[in-house]
Order: sequence, then structure tokens, then C-alpha cells
Amino acid sequence: MKRVLLFVLALTFAGSALADNGMWLPSEIHKRIDDMQAKGLRLTAEDIYSINQASLKDASVHFNGGCSAELISDNGLLITNHHCGYRWIQEHSSVEHDYLKDGFWAMNIEDELPNKNIFVRFLIRMEDVTEIVLKGYDTSMTESQRDSLIETNSAPLIEAASKEGAGYSASVKPLYYGNQYFIWVFQTFTDVRLVGAPPSSIGKFGGDTDNWMWPRHTGDFALFRIYADKDNNPAAYSEDNVPYKPKKYFKLSIKERNEGDFTFVYGYPGRTQEYVHSEAVRYISEISNPHKRNLRTKRLEVQEKYMSQSQKVRIQYSSKNSSVSNAWKKWLGEMNGIRKLKAYQEKKAYEQAFHNWAADKPEYGEVIPMLDKLYAELEPYAFATDYYNESIRANEIIRFAENICTAFSQNRSKDHFDQLIETYFKDYFLPIDKESFLLLLAEYDKNVPQNLRPAYFATQMTALGSTDAWVEHIFATSALTTEESTRAFVEKALSAENYWDVLSADPAILFSNEFRQHYLNEINKPYTEINRQITLLYRAYMKGQMEFTPEFPFFPDANSTLRVAYGHIKGYSPADGIFFKPVSTIEGIMEKDNPDIFDYNIPQELRDIYARKDYGKWGVNGTIPVCFIATNHTSGGNSGSPVIDADGNLIGINFDRVWEGTMSDIVFDPDLCRNISLDIRFALFIIDKLAGAQRILDEIEIVE
Repeated sequence: MKRVLLFVLALTFAGSALADNGMWLPSEIHKRIDDMQAKGLRLTAEDIYSINQASLKDASVHFNGGCSAELISDNGLLITNHHCGYRWIQEHSSVEHDYLKDGFWAMNIEDELPNKNIFVRFLIRMEDVTEIVLKGYDTSMTESQRDSLIETNSAPLIEAASKEGAGYSASVKPLYYGNQYFIWVFQTFTDVRLVGAPPSSIGKFGGDTDNWMWPRHTGDFALFRIYADKDNNPAAYSEDNVPYKPKKYFKLSIKERNEGDFTFVYGYPGRTQEYVHSEAVRYISEISNPHKRNLRTKRLEVQEKYMSQSQKVRIQYSSKNSSVSNAWKKWLGEMNGIRKLKAYQEKKAYEQAFHNWAADKPEYGEVIPMLDKLYAELEPYAFATDYYNESIRANEIIRFAENICTAFSQNRSKDHFDQLIETYFKDYFLPIDKESFLLLLAEYDKNVPQNLRPAYFATQMTALGSTDAWVEHIFATSALTTEESTRAFVEKALSAENYWDVLSADPAILFSNEFRQHYLNEINKPYTEINRQITLLYRAYMKGQMEFTPEFPFFPDANSTLRVAYGHIKGYSPADGIFFKPVSTIEGIMEKDNPDIFDYNIPQELRDIYARKDYGKWGVNGTIPVCFIATNHTSGGNSGSPVIDADGNLIGINFDRVWEGTMSDIVFDPDLCRNISLDIRFALFIIDKLAGAQRILDEIEIVE
């Protein structure tokens, strides 16, 4: 019987027990080091993570809370993905200085550009504090009492850790659905300046067409620098700040590498659901992803129509378009992968085996039936939540209205409103917003059941006759359609005795508020309560799984904390008769090059360099490697992560996954799941031959 159960588990996790699967805690890496060394690693656990000496964790950073990055010099030079730095490249761009189109290189340190609202965080240490956090807990407590106890016990830990150094902060986070708790202590730097970025035709080569695909030929990198005060401590931007001196930085290897070579990724994966229940998997693949993709398809078509007609609109909407498109394409690969692997059916089989095992165990006996029941109750509220986010709040004028109301409720200053308005209209194009709104509201009307809509919806439809007429009315009468009218409207509300009397007269604000209140009271409340019950059951389910199959190498789901994932450079076969090699080269760029298509129109200088084969020491066997794939288990948030060789040298920058393997957040398939990385040799080639930025190369240590 046990062999059968283990076989079911192995199927459920797609053979992960034998594969390069897992996102391991750095402080626990000593438990995996034998396996890593057996697969090729030539470092020790202390080299990877240490609180007693400089280690690779000190060269890896969390980039603005959503990406990863790494130090590559003793002067605070940082490399991450072009798409991670895209927002700040865009903010510095204009029609006169289009750094998105032309690239940017600071040829001296004075030219490095300061950025607003950007930060990097170093992990100082992490520690298992489960015993401390749960001290005083007993099973007679309610969940609310347990949460209160955890908060009380965590507070002194967080307070003490935050006082350990300048710019320190800490948080206590649960793992394994609350079966374990860790404290993470960070140091945060907020003076981070743009140093260099290739043109988007290199950094975003292939655009949305190539996104999530292999082979890939995208030079997805950008350079920033961390600045500190004279004592090397975090400080707000100042001309007196100096480049940060890190404890550790990566050397860049340009050595030859081959299929089968060991690699590991050290970054901040955002969120995975490896142990999620089958009904959650079914909802994702059969309901949520198809509906959300449909809504985003409509937005993308409108954006791309207008972006193709105007350089100004293209700049304004480049970042927005990329954000919408990224998830749109990922969702398709994810649902196809789930279906191909029969993940829902395999999880159902595992759950049945677990339920049979738990029949005589009161702690676990009703876990599976209760999860089935709760997911059935959750589904309509999850669906309404998806539509609220993707068809209501997805409209820019509605999000703007919400932001204005929030600012008023927080008694923000006039200066704050001025900045809010200026930032919004800098990248706003009304025809895109209006045309999208017409399409999205019609889809809401078509798909959301009557009992999940606000009463306000029916009232307005009766008054105006159709969703199209409703949207036309909003754009014809709202003050939030132009910068000038918005400023006058806000000033009137600021001077009014009751600002809501003014705000509520605007149809965009009324729309936003009515839908938001309905969502918070009628959708989010039951959604949150059911999810709370599900999470509580997952705690028991997770604990039970570990008892059910103790031989399985469990790892905690990603939660935006530092993780190690290891594997090998390796090709794959996505379908019968097809095999993808693990490396792409500059020849692939030239094959795709097309001056008539924005995303494939490379700089003329690159064409000239290719014609001369002027690759310098970055070339190998008459070409330039561009990207490579490996079996490292990555997720969103790993963008920008260092990809490291067996000796601890940087060989690549992680930036994507292959489309056929995007279901790896839920189920990892060793045959299909591959992470895509930029080969560091291509980045160095661009810095040298295209940018001519020798001063950047001079501060980087190369391993030849």
C-alpha cells in the first residue's frame, strides 16, 4: 500500500522527488548541500548562506519588492532585468530623450540618474522562531486568539531585530501554512540610480510575441547602482552619497559551459501553490484563467492599436502594456500545462489516498471533504473577485477615482494631489481607457450573475439603457478626464465643508465607490472568511501530508523570501518530434530581425557588429551566446535573479520560464519546466561593443 501511495504522490508532483525541483531556504541549505554537491556544486553551505562571514546571500538583493538583482562590483553596481527596471527607464524617457528606444548609458558617475520610489533590500539573516512565536498556544484557542498570540510573541522579535543596524527591518512569516515560522531581517537602501540599459529592441527584443517562449533572444538586463552615506549606511538621496561598498559581489564567468552543467538560482520567488487542493487547480485552469485572459485580450488589442499609431502613446503605455500582457500569456501556458499533466486528476487521486490513510486519524479524517465543500462555496466569490479586478478596477479612470478618494480619506495635502494628478496624466491616453471600458463593462454584464452585482448596476442600466451608454455618460460628464478639470475639481473638494458632497457628484467616483463598497461588503467579506477556513484546514492538511509521506522532500511555498533553486543546463522536448537546444545565439536575433516590426527592429550598430563578427573576447565558436535554459525551479519574483555556476560565479540573469512549464507554480514537471536566463556574456558584449561603456567593464571582475 505504501508503494502505491508514494507512486501517487510522485505523480502528483510530477516526479519532483527525483528532479531538480524545489525552492529551498538558504539557512537550511546544509540539509540539501550533499545533493547539490553530488550534482556538481563545488561550494559549501557556508559559501551560500552565512551570518558569520560574507556569503553569496550578501550579493543577492530584493529589487523594489517584486524582482531580484545582484551586486557585480565593489562599488555597488547592480544588475537586474531590463523589464524589472523598465518603469524607471520609462520615467526618465521623453520624446526628446527616448531611453526606452535608444537605451541609456552613464559614461561617468555624475550621469547616473536618481530614481523615485525604488529600493533594494539585503537579507541580513533568517531564523526559525516557531517555538517562540507559538509559545503559550494550545488547541483550545480560537484562530483569532492564535493570531493574536502570534502577533504578540512576534512583536518583540521584530522590534529587537529592527534595532540591530541602520535601515534594518524585520518580519515574521509563516511557512507550510502556519506549521513553521521564520523571522527575516533586512537592510533597505533607497538611493538607487540608473547606470545603463540597452535599447528596448535588445532589452525587450521579441516583445510580447516571444514572452514566455523558447528559443529566446532577449538581452533582458539593466544596470543600477546603490548609494549610501559616508559610513556605508542607507540614506535618502543626496548629492553627498557615495557608491555602496558591499560585503560580497559576484565575479562574472565567461568560461565555456555545456548542457549538463550545474546551475543554481538565488532570488526572491513571489508565490507558489505546490500543495494546493485539486478544486483550486480546476478553478484556475477551467474558469479563472480563461475569463481573465479574455478580458485582458480586449485591453491589449485596444492598447496596441493606439500604440502603433503614436510614439508618444507607445512610450506612455509600454510599461502598462507589458504588465497586462505578461500575465495574459502566462495564464494560457499555465492552464494548458495543468491540463496536459492531468494535474487536477492526479491531485484528486492523491487526495483520495490521503483521505483513506486518514480514516482512523481524527486530526485529518475530514480535511479533504471539508476542503471540497469550502472550495465549492468559495468559487462564486472568487469569480466575482476576478471580474472586479479585471473588468472594473482595470479601467484607469476608475482606479484614479479610487486613488483620489483614498487620498481625501487620508487627509492628504494639496502637494500630494498635485503629484498624484501629474503622475497619472503623464501616462494617460483617454481613447484607450474609454474604448477598453466599453468592452470590459459589457463583459461584466454578460458574465457576472445578478446576485453578485451591486444594486447600483441595475439602477444605472435602467436609467441609461446599456453599458455603452453608461460609459459614454461617465466620460462625457466626469471631471477626471483631463488634467485641468481634475485639478479644479480637487481644489473645489479641498475647500468644501464636506469633500464627499463634491466627490460623489462625479460619475466616475460614484461608479468606483459603489462597486468598491459592494465588493468589500458583499464579495470580499465572505471570500475572506471562506479562505480563512481553507487556510486553517491547509495547516492540518500540510502537517498530515508530511506524516503521510515522510520520505518526500517537502519545501515551503514561495512567499517573496530568499530561496535557492538548483538544477542543470538542459534542453527539452515540448511535443512529439520537437527538441529545443539549451542555448540561443546571435544568429537567432538576426533571423528574427525585421525593421518593420518595433519589437524586432534591432539597432543598426548590432547589424554592423554581426556583419564584422566583432565579438571580442565575449564570443565563442564564432558566435555570441544570448540565452540559455536550465531546470531550476523559479517563479514570478525570480526575474533578475543571479544564475550561478558550480564555483559561485555569475553566468546568467534569470528572466523567464518556458511557456509549456508555467504551471510550475502549481505542479513541477521535470521534462517541461525550464527557467530562461540571459547569458552574462551577451550582456558584457552589449556593454562593450554596442554601448562602448568601458568604465562599467573596468569595475567588473571577469573569470576567463
